[in-house]
Amino acid sequence: MVTSSCNIDDVITTVLSPKIILDSQTGVYSVKQGREIVIAPSYDSAAGATYQWTMGAEVLSTSPSLRFESDTVGEYFVTITITTEGGSASEEIRIDVLALEVPTVTIAGYRSQSVAVGTTINYQASVRETSLTTTLQWSLNEDIVGEGTTYTFDADAVGHYTISVTATNEDGTHSDTVEVEVLNAEDMPFRWEFGRTAYHTVVGRKLLIAPTEVSDEQDIAYLWQMEGETLGEESHLKFRADSAGDYTIIATATANKGGEQISYTREFRVTVYEEDAFYRAKSGASKADFDRVYEYTPAPGQFINETKTGGFDGTQTTAEAAIAYAEARMKETDSNGNPNPIWVSLGGFGGYIVVGFDHSVDNSGDYDLGVKGNSFSGSSEPGVVWVMQDENGNGEPDDTWYELAGSETGKAETTQNYAVTYYRPSGAEMAVQWSDNLGNWGQIDYLKQFHRQEYYYPLWIEGDSYTLTGTLLEARSFDASGNGSYWVNAEYDWGYVDNFSPVDRLTDSDNAAADINANHFKISNAIDIDGEHIDLDYIDFVKVQCAVNAKSGWLGELSTEVAGFFDYNMKK
Repeated sequence: MVTSSCNIDDVITTVLSPKIILDSQTGVYSVKQGREIVIAPSYDSAAGATYQWTMGAEVLSTSPSLRFESDTVGEYFVTITITTEGGSASEEIRIDVLALEVPTVTIAGYRSQSVAVGTTINYQASVRETSLTTTLQWSLNEDIVGEGTTYTFDADAVGHYTISVTATNEDGTHSDTVEVEVLNAEDMPFRWEFGRTAYHTVVGRKLLIAPTEVSDEQDIAYLWQMEGETLGEESHLKFRADSAGDYTIIATATANKGGEQISYTREFRVTVYEEDAFYRAKSGASKADFDRVYEYTPAPGQFINETKTGGFDGTQTTAEAAIAYAEARMKETDSNGNPNPIWVSLGGFGGYIVVGFDHSVDNSGDYDLGVKGNSFSGSSEPGVVWVMQDENGNGEPDDTWYELAGSETGKAETTQNYAVTYYRPSGAEMAVQWSDNLGNWGQIDYLKQFHRQEYYYPLWIEGDSYTLTGTLLEARSFDASGNGSYWVNAEYDWGYVDNFSPVDRLTDSDNAAADINANHFKISNAIDIDGEHIDLDYIDFVKVQCAVNAKSGWLGELSTEVAGFFDYNMKK
């Protein structure tokens, strides 16, 4: 301690040096960006003192306390110096300017829609996780109508409605809005739309011609005809031809709207080929492994866009770049040039990948295909396999998909033609909400503790929502610990990718190291749209689709992983 002395009336007086007593034991203070913090230490022996707060060469204040504010997130080091007759004292403090945790809220569903009077719509909102308590308030045309994460709108009167939800915490507010037009039933748009008008198939096989969008009304009359002969009276048609050739089908939908009869007519052309017309025989140059990836459309998931384990680099903003990413992962080699494939995640339910071979894969009646995954005991995330024959010979997977039946096919708990729509979140680091065609809602959780990419919604999906369809298996995940700490994703008997099957892995290895391993599949297990067996002499393309819509606690969503495809006939 530095002291000084003076002589007053022959009395020696000792002047003590000043002392700074911070009101933070660590010397670290925190404040949100754009907010002011006042740092007011206590001082001993401070009579007649001068004060100086500095940051580098900049003097911030000459007062005993400091008022500090910054709009830029970061660490700021500030020194307080006090000077008296007794000497000087200094302390360095750190001020952490933290980002505001303004909530971001999103409403799952379409941004705008038209509904008939009497319709009920259930809305669900989710909020980006923050450390602050956040409240939600719903409004209907600016009138407050509810709180919490859900709101039910009863469309009981014609009109235009704006539905908003506002999230509020101490750092700010954020709102999301949807628009609803409520119409009388007779004024509702009549919808019967198709994605294409040209189809093709093979002699003797069923072809489904189905609308991509169709009105729910019951009083619409449908008529499908070919050369004057009635083929069907449903909104869709299952067509089968006994001989090759070109066929023209005329379809009509008729409805009464407000006393007026409205009809839509659609014309379709179907080209029918012989089965073996475009068979591609193996040659000496043919490879057992898949040749290329044609499509890669995952559902949102924790490994989608993820730059570490997931292997993305942020440039996958187009479908072409996503395909290149998936193909490179599954064709990875080691330093010696040996195959060393890396898995590709399909995300949640419905996420899929399509590959093709440089030859047609024959139906041997036994195992014909191998698909690699990363299953191990207690970790099965099943994917359904679909196969396609290049029926029109154009080298593209634009023909008919046939599911390969597995152990769960035909069971009451297995759902065919299941569809899930995923909605783009309105902000970063948010869960991705979904709705399905059974009236259910849910979300792909944002796992901040594991994966910190901003979005689990694929960067290359342009729309604010997209729908994935396929076969849904009943989830077999369960909490083995009873306290949420240990989850098991149990296996299925046979017939699925990334599944620790005791049957089609063709090995007794327990794969304790979670190495890449294959499940094997028979083309002879192919079934058609009615679940009936279909004979395919060969196939050219394979699709794997994530077959579960479930979460395993802190592990997050179940997502099929694939690491490669091969013609098992060439490896037997």
